[in-house]
Amino acid sequence: MSDLQRTIIEALKVQPTIDSDEEIRRSIDFLKDYMKKYSFLETFVLGLSLGQDSTLTGKLAQLAVNELNEEKGEKKYRFIGVRLPYGLQGDEHDADAVLSFIEPDEVITVNVKPSVDASIKSLNDAGIELTDFLKGNEKARERMKVQYSIAAARRGVVLGTDHSAEAVTGFYTKFGDGAADLVPIFRLNKRQGKMLLKELEAPEQLYLKTPTADLEDDRPGLPDEVALGITYDEIDDYLEGKQIKAESQKKLEETYLKTEHKRQGPITVFDEWWK
Repeated sequence: MSDLQRTIIEALKVQPTIDSDEEIRRSIDFLKDYMKKYSFLETFVLGLSLGQDSTLTGKLAQLAVNELNEEKGEKKYRFIGVRLPYGLQGDEHDADAVLSFIEPDEVITVNVKPSVDASIKSLNDAGIELTDFLKGNEKARERMKVQYSIAAARRGVVLGTDHSAEAVTGFYTKFGDGAADLVPIFRLNKRQGKMLLKELEAPEQLYLKTPTADLEDDRPGLPDEVALGITYDEIDDYLEGKQIKAESQKKLEETYLKTEHKRQGPITVFDEWWK
């Protein structure tokens, strides 16, 4: 194992093997402890993309809320699942299965298409034209803005779905889906997330479906692995300390170094990591 691989694994907290029950408990307790610490909070808010990561995070959040309410003896806490389609979502057929599995206390649907399109038009009017890829970033940031608005109105905190197989590549929009207050599945890689969903008895279709950010109009449903140019199995193997193909390792490590700014806060005069 190279020094850089070891450094990355340590930074992203991935373990080569996990106990699914222990990790489920760890995430639930983390969410409960945070909610108890700040007594003015009442809700967890999460955008449900219908993919593996938000399905897992949403289920963990609802389980945490259920336990909190049972311990409190009243229904003080709530989990709000937020649907944020841009028009009609390509995998809308999975919505019923996701919601039936999570059983959220409340579902709020906000179509971000009007606001995203208005933003694009305003930029165009100002002489700024965005590519289809950059329009995808607009969608991600609008979705996160909505979640924070809901959290502010409902005494809540926003949950993120960042996990270590995503973090290593910086495969998210800065200040979009990369923004959140709590990230309860950080430390897990992609296959470990699947393990937790299996343990939680999620329908197979929810964790066997092809992962996609689905942000580009010109390439709807583009698989993550195509966009990344590397498979999740290779990423997961790397994060578990295993050896992968030299070209894949080179690509992954170059991507990690290039995207370090996404894993850091805004740079101050005291920061040295970027030099």
